[in-house]
Amino acid sequence: MEYIKRITDQVIDKRNKAFNAINVIGPKGCGKTRTCKERCKSVIEFQDEGKRDGFLQIADTAPDLFFSNEKPILFDEWQDAPKVWGAIRKDCDDNPEDTGSYYLTGSSSKQVKTAHTGTGRISTLTMYPMTLWESGDSDGSISLPELFKNNKLPNATNSLELEDYFYIICRGGWPRCLSIRDKEAKLEVAKDYHRQIYTKDINDIDDTKRNPELTRTILWSYARNNATTAKKSSIYADIQATQSASDPTLNSYILRLEELFVLKDIDAWTPAIRSKTAIRSSKKHIFVDPSIATASLGLSPDYFRNDLDTFGHMFENLVLRDLLAYAEAHNAHVKHYRDDMGLEADAIYELEDGRYALIEIKTGTNKIAEAEKNLLSFKNLIRKHNEEASSDKKHPGIIYREPSLMIVICANAPYAYVTDNGVMVIPFACLKD
Repeated sequence: MEYIKRITDQVIDKRNKAFNAINVIGPKGCGKTRTCKERCKSVIEFQDEGKRDGFLQIADTAPDLFFSNEKPILFDEWQDAPKVWGAIRKDCDDNPEDTGSYYLTGSSSKQVKTAHTGTGRISTLTMYPMTLWESGDSDGSISLPELFKNNKLPNATNSLELEDYFYIICRGGWPRCLSIRDKEAKLEVAKDYHRQIYTKDINDIDDTKRNPELTRTILWSYARNNATTAKKSSIYADIQATQSASDPTLNSYILRLEELFVLKDIDAWTPAIRSKTAIRSSKKHIFVDPSIATASLGLSPDYFRNDLDTFGHMFENLVLRDLLAYAEAHNAHVKHYRDDMGLEADAIYELEDGRYALIEIKTGTNKIAEAEKNLLSFKNLIRKHNEEASSDKKHPGIIYREPSLMIVICANAPYAYVTDNGVMVIPFACLKD
């Protein structure tokens, strides 16, 4: 199958000019190995059963022997042979001018014990499942960086219906789906991934036997609370209603699922624009891909026809997945905001220079007016805070930047447009990084 260029490629293009080695982490099956293989002349796959024993013996006794292979060299799932890390770090020290010589991939964010961190030599980046732009579901007519640059919304027309999103969410952003012709068969990829997580991956991450039914129930509970700021105590109570497990045990399972890039938390943006007691600092819980959530709940695309509320949460997860991938490519950050006064932003996309976009995520056009009102209230609150802080000379307080962009990302908006109040309405099927 012909290689489809990924958003991660542009990140690698920048970093391999400055670093000798690139460490690509992310969920299993998101395309890490294929992307790195496109750049490498030699591949060492520690998961290759036919060569595994020999590779592991070399890695344990004389890892520098690998360096006689033609460079760049890929070490796939290098965590199985942790001494490779130290050998690469030393070679980077000995040959600092040889940038882009090594690539490492791994499906866990867990820190493997190594003698040295690799700081300044080995750069780590996170790869996500395919965005709508990468999978060909978005026409890419609207670029986020271009919006920040020009503050001008191009003409764009939506090409997807809600029913299309029902399917896309359950299929997920797994590259494997692109090589499968049958539409229904594509849905099996996420289902199998879900099964592998609670029967195998949760054990393999640190060679610890764990209860598959407890793991499955944790995934089910998180899916029920997808794209919410539900307290972990509430999630724990949900799980403990059917499973006998202590809070520390549940916490350890959840940490492993985060290290496997299954569960993902979105941090809260907590500026002091209201009293500190009013700001909710709870993280927003999502899955690295919404298809894992639908598989955890046993949902098919047709299910959403009668439950648009659940669809709304899954759609928000889908949008946040793509925003996280875009943020990785542009050194940006994705956060959320909510306070006890009812003010919220589903996402805050913040660039490294401090500019940011306030984003509301909606499934239907009937919610656009409400979303616009909320975004304007947010902007006015920041403006009012700044005016009050500036007028008090003794205690000027902190002056916050006003948002550079206010955006409503909508599933079924027929086209992109700017409201009279300057809020951009963008069909999600038009967006790219």
